[in-house]
Amino acid sequence: MLAVCVDFEIERASLAAFLPIMQKNAAESLANEAGCHQFDITQDPQNPTTIFLYELYDDAAAFESHKQASHYLEFNEASGGMITAKSVRLLQKINH
Repeated sequence: MLAVCVDFEIERASLAAFLPIMQKNAAESLANEAGCHQFDITQDPQNPTTIFLYELYDDAAAFESHKQASHYLEFNEASGGMITAKSVRLLQKINH
């Protein structure tokens, strides 16, 4: 499994608009992508403009498919002006 960890910093004025489109992207990823197994959205309670995503995919190919999905492309376009910083880490999940 491939774990995808994404850190976002959102403009404060855009936060109320960002969260619903992020939630829609997560829900559609889980519902429509066979290779997507988890898509958690978290928010720092001390700094609400800091958003962290934890996503699990079958493999790198499933994540690449996610980035081509229409709901992801729509999210990317809609949220572009709202994001002031973004970093993505790809990690291999170790099964126990």
